[in-house]
Amino acid sequence: MKLSLFDYELPKHLIAQNPADRRDNSKLLVASQSGVFHRRFSELPEFLEPGDVLVFNESKVLKAQIDARKETGGKVSVMVAGKSSHGENVFLCKIKGSGVRPGSALQFPGGIVAKVVRAEGTDFFLDFGEANVSEMLENHGRLPLPPYIKKTPRDLSRYQTVYARNPGSLAAPTAGLHFTPQLLDRLSGKGVLFARVTLHVSFGTFNPVREEEIEKHKMDPEFYTVSEEAARIINNRKGRLIAVGTTSLKTLESAADESGRILPKSDWSDLFIYPGYKFKSGADGMITNFHLPKSTLLMLVSAFYGRERILELYRTAIEKEYRFFSFGDAMLLLK
Repeated sequence: MKLSLFDYELPKHLIAQNPADRRDNSKLLVASQSGVFHRRFSELPEFLEPGDVLVFNESKVLKAQIDARKETGGKVSVMVAGKSSHGENVFLCKIKGSGVRPGSALQFPGGIVAKVVRAEGTDFFLDFGEANVSEMLENHGRLPLPPYIKKTPRDLSRYQTVYARNPGSLAAPTAGLHFTPQLLDRLSGKGVLFARVTLHVSFGTFNPVREEEIEKHKMDPEFYTVSEEAARIINNRKGRLIAVGTTSLKTLESAADESGRILPKSDWSDLFIYPGYKFKSGADGMITNFHLPKSTLLMLVSAFYGRERILELYRTAIEKEYRFFSFGDAMLLLK
């Protein structure tokens, strides 16, 4: 399947540079068997029923950008992606700066020293020993923002979901940015159930696809967790299963067995979902933002709802002046 099939033209002024004045005041494009509707996100409860299950990704964005010094005293910029599968406290990192190779030691703030144990192209694996990396990043790191956001917002909490609790992501699960505590209360009061999972967004989710034949693209592994409680809520549901975001849907698909049952587990997923993929989890819908052209996220949404339908909805959104990408508006896709 050709990469060019997932391209579209977006006027630059529709790339959201700031969040909406209120989280749930963003626009909501609803696509269902009944038609296409243009609403506000605060009106989401109108489209959900008692017994429906919303699956939330509780991952929290790390302050993953941090400066370090080489043994020679030179400074490098490090992006800490999260724990890798190469050791208990070994983290996958991207490093800007020369002279870093396996065996090198890097000095981080707080007297923390990490050793480069492996390098694969632009990927570096750093062993932080006994150090608390999450604490180091919280105290000394900077929140990474997508390159299309040109100015750092004053309130960086708007780049975290209100229910974020498990640090580990390099980017926010943006579909969840529209929820407020009050909206969650309204949904709960209506009888909508919540299942909470975790998938830590790493480089794999937003690395550009460089292969013209998309089947050749390889996803970097991302760590996910589905608790026994979340699996029970999902498997025993009476209503529809609706994933909040591409990361939640990827988690469901990664944890589903061949019968569609969601298994409680923690594992690494390099699942690449594009049109032709056979979904197992039984998801009936998803909430998602508008994604970049030629991105793996657009491919996932296209696999779920149909490429031509998605691109037609995108054209409609552009005509209606919806705002795109991380701080932009949202879609509710119901099968």
